Amino acid sequence: MATLNLKFEPDAAGVSTPFSNSPPTHYILKVESFSSLERHSAGRYESGQFDAGGYKWKLVVYPNGYKQKNVDDHISVYLEMAGADLLQTGWEVFVDFRLFLLDQNKGIYLVLQDANLNKMCLHGAMFEVGFDRVIPLNAFTDSSNGYLINDTCVFGAEVFVCKERRAGKAERLYTINSAMYKHPWKVYIPLKFRPELLESKPFFAGGQTWEIRLYPKGYDKGKDTHVSVYLKLANPEPASKILTEFTLRIVDQLNGKHFFCKGCEWFCALRPSFGFSRLIAFDILKQLDKGFLVKSNCLVEAEVTVYGIFTAL
Repeated sequence: MATLNLKFEPDAAGVSTPFSNSPPTHYILKVESFSSLERHSAGRYESGQFDAGGYKWKLVVYPNGYKQKNVDDHISVYLEMAGADLLQTGWEVFVDFRLFLLDQNKGIYLVLQDANLNKMCLHGAMFEVGFDRVIPLNAFTDSSNGYLINDTCVFGAEVFVCKERRAGKAERLYTINSAMYKHPWKVYIPLKFRPELLESKPFFAGGQTWEIRLYPKGYDKGKDTHVSVYLKLANPEPASKILTEFTLRIVDQLNGKHFFCKGCEWFCALRPSFGFSRLIAFDILKQLDKGFLVKSNCLVEAEVTVYGIFTAL
């Protein structure tokens, strides 16, 4: 790999920019109609996936600069690990990587790499590495430099995995601004032959799937004396906890004097269900003038608001 003098200096500290006569080993991305990409890609373009070092990767190009890092008037190019969310908790992958930009006039590649040849560590909180300021836009679009010819440019990547390890436990908590969702459920409760458990159809709230569970004969401390009602997280993920505020209500269909209880709990795989074992006494429920059973139909409501999700990285 021979080093030549550049016509411009990339505005990125710690970036070495030699040239290479050889194409990149692992991936080449040819972008045609770059001007269309610049206008319509919402500021970011992702390539297809490619394999290197036992992992899947993709190139990410910011035609007008990486705005989240306040980059303007430059091309930004990144290497991103695809499917990083599927890796084990605490994973770390150290890579030696190089990104490429073809000078089509000379048939050689500009090579972007860390100036000190440092190995980069990717993990659950950082699964992309790259260069904010690869080349100024005015230099990139100048055909005499050879990087954009006939609205076409060519990028590339080499990725060499140097070390892998699983670190200690890592977690993250992120908040959700979800609206409160109310789910009504009309359920038939025969007075003479009450079943042990009745379950609603699944419903969706706050990005999660839920069910209402009603115990006509009571459950736990409400066994044989009360009707118990619980909210259940239907498909909990093993390493996640969902902070949820909820209200469970037995509706008075005649007088509007409802029975309800409120709670706020972390739902998870180990404890996917929370509720109230003594929501309403069965002796009260079965009094027809109270309006809780109308032709043996009971109306149950669940109000669900998800505030946050706690996951392993």
